[in-house]
Amino acid sequence: MTSALARWHPPDTMQSKDTIRIGLISLGCAKNLVDSEVMLGALTADGMSVTTELREADVVIVNTCGFIEAAKKEAIDAVLCANDLRRTGRCRALIMAGCLPQRYPEELTAELPEVDAFVGLNEVPRIPEIVRQVLAGRCERLYRSGAATYLLDASTRRLRLTPPHYAYVKIAEGCNHPCAFCSIPRIRGRHRSRPLDDVLAEVRALVADGVKEINLISQDTTFYGRDIGSSLPALLREIEQLEGDFWVRLLYTHPAHWSDELIETMAASRKLCRYADIPLQHINDALLTAMRRETDSRFLRNLLSWIRSALPDVAIRTTFLVGFPGETEEQFAELLEFIREAKFARLGVFVYSQEDGTAAAAMPAQVPMRVRRQRRARAMAAQQAVSRELLQGLVGKRLRVLMEREGEGRSFLDAPEVDGKVRVRGAAKLGEFANVRITGATEYDLKGELTT
Repeated sequence: MTSALARWHPPDTMQSKDTIRIGLISLGCAKNLVDSEVMLGALTADGMSVTTELREADVVIVNTCGFIEAAKKEAIDAVLCANDLRRTGRCRALIMAGCLPQRYPEELTAELPEVDAFVGLNEVPRIPEIVRQVLAGRCERLYRSGAATYLLDASTRRLRLTPPHYAYVKIAEGCNHPCAFCSIPRIRGRHRSRPLDDVLAEVRALVADGVKEINLISQDTTFYGRDIGSSLPALLREIEQLEGDFWVRLLYTHPAHWSDELIETMAASRKLCRYADIPLQHINDALLTAMRRETDSRFLRNLLSWIRSALPDVAIRTTFLVGFPGETEEQFAELLEFIREAKFARLGVFVYSQEDGTAAAAMPAQVPMRVRRQRRARAMAAQQAVSRELLQGLVGKRLRVLMEREGEGRSFLDAPEVDGKVRVRGAAKLGEFANVRITGATEYDLKGELTT
């Protein structure tokens, strides 16, 4: 078994015969990936080394996601597979960290005797101390100090796990929204923003290090700064003033917090990608109310029109949730029609997951899983036709592409890991921007050739 970190090309770390070797499996979203980077930064600063080959690790850490049932199953499966390395590899200790121990501390300690220590979100910076306690046989087993309050800053050492040309910058933690289906506020705590100057210092350092794409992330990016007397537009205007050839991408923006100021800031920016990631979740008013989304159909339609009027070339990405309790075939048909009508550049569809402790879990009329999955397939089929049409319309145009690997890159349409690619003919420098003339398209990807 190979560490999940092998996907991201982490730098080699020097080690002696007696150095503690760490293998880390990072599961879940980009926000979780940043936590993994913080843990590895602390561990390497403490003199430990990192290996992408789990069989060579003395300690295996599984940084978990606890958002939905599928993520919980993936995390537990990863832990059980890692435990096998006690027999077949060097592994002397197994640690489960992140969202799952934060959410289910007592249950996990009772049900997973294979795990030596469970580490909550506040304890992320303490991971070197915990590793040494585990190896010395004097660990507490559960390290979790109540509700999540930890917030990194620009001085926090991180071992970046993304390729050298892009990075994630977590500008805030936690969430204040009451969404009926979501467990994130129970796991990650209340929203808390980093100071603007602190975020700016991190972005400045990344650009100086050669990063070409800054991805701003949090549970709700558009809520940034409201708790500290600042705002997302103010942050973006400061980033705009930084020197360097790079672009900025906004991820995870809640529709309720878009504003005239944000749209005007995007329209005036040279560095901000014309890309808007806005999870809408549904378009039916009754379901939006039941989901506690703080929006309605009219607002969402107006928002899309508003953004596209100011940013005619914008690529809007959204996600929808199908099979929410009580969703009828007629309400789902309304969503399908909206997908065809709204013509999103990128779209993801999630199957509703009945999560402990959420308001939706106790709602009547839970939709059968078979129906939920069928609806997801139908929604993705509708989007596939839309995507093919939109991408075909780009043939003949020239796009700036950030080259990821030989013959492949991403345009402003494409966020890392979740969106499409541009297949490029011609030799281009990896990790740099290239001008590409689009020559063809598939359902999700573009084809092109280098141009001047």
